[in-house]
Amino acid sequence: MNKIEQLIIRLCPNGVVKQKIKNICNISIGEFVHKNKQRDDAPYPVYNGGISNTGFYDEYNNDGEMILISARGANAGFVNKISGKYWAGNSCYTLDVKDRVNNNWIFIYYLIKNNEQKLLGEQQRGSIPAISKKQIEDFEIGVPPLEVQDEIVHILDNFTLLSAELSAELKARQKQYEFYRDELLAFKNEKYEYKTLGEVATEMYRGNGIKRTEVTKTGIPCVRYGEIYTSYNVTFNECISHTNENIISSKKYFEHGDVLFAITGESVEEIGKSIVYLGKGRCLAGGDMVVMKHNQNPKYMAYVLSTTQAQMQKSRGKVKSKVVHSSVPDLKEISIPIPPLCVQEKIADMLEKLDKLCNDITDGLPAEIEARQKQYEYYRDKLLTFKEKKDEQVT
Repeated sequence: MNKIEQLIIRLCPNGVVKQKIKNICNISIGEFVHKNKQRDDAPYPVYNGGISNTGFYDEYNNDGEMILISARGANAGFVNKISGKYWAGNSCYTLDVKDRVNNNWIFIYYLIKNNEQKLLGEQQRGSIPAISKKQIEDFEIGVPPLEVQDEIVHILDNFTLLSAELSAELKARQKQYEFYRDELLAFKNEKYEYKTLGEVATEMYRGNGIKRTEVTKTGIPCVRYGEIYTSYNVTFNECISHTNENIISSKKYFEHGDVLFAITGESVEEIGKSIVYLGKGRCLAGGDMVVMKHNQNPKYMAYVLSTTQAQMQKSRGKVKSKVVHSSVPDLKEISIPIPPLCVQEKIADMLEKLDKLCNDITDGLPAEIEARQKQYEYYRDKLLTFKEKKDEQVT
């Protein structure tokens, strides 16, 4: 019998009482601060959606150890935590644990975080998904005695620390990979001809819109532009989405070796991200992307178009706003080195091996991090699930 089991038998053998969050936390919504008033060198982070800070501001409206929940937007219901001074925007709920003598605020965070999927699933639908304050207030959680809380926090913090260490190591290796990739593809000791994508391409054309409601589990494989940012590395062999080919008008296809560019995005720094299809068969290209056909080595094209130099060209002249756009004419102006095909193949093979260790989810650190995350989630669910004490429910 482990320590947690011993504590539960001693302190709460009949289960724990479920309580509404409003009985445990003071809940407040933040205040709007215009983006124009935020600046990178200001001292206090601004949280507006819960996932990460959206900027920095000269003032703060919260100070302490707090739990954050995103109030609106695609991630409404996302749970985060923060310590110190910060500005909570008007799309961010702040939860301040009331009784810190009998409650470990980190435990309350873990407990609510463990119920995050329920919160996300309860989003109010409309033009902008949202979670209301009342939904948060009435959400019920079972809180055990403090000794149980502290022991669970100790265990989960150790998991979190290990994951953070692995993630830091992965980030260092990825930076090392990016440096090596950029150096190798700069050809400082060789003089190869540079060509624009307009000169390299045999054909370049835009895809055509595939709505989210038109994505299916079966049918012809397809790629939607958002997936280029979130679901693929620089090359891929299989599409994660499919659709019914018969309902798509003005079909735009891509095939083995073709480059796909996302020409709509949320940041200047990532606009125009490109991936190369190495699979077999024809697939459909969704809207807000460009398909480029060529006669170069496909893997080489994937790597040379992912360099820092190539991304700087993709971002050139773009203005930071809610949505950033690129175009076929913009992409055609990008200039890349074009060595002989035998050199392209050699470099692509070298980078593929290093890329696999840094970024492939089936090998190296990414696989270990995913395994640790699954282990953490298993133990988190197990540790944070308590028998409910029915007869003493607090309203």
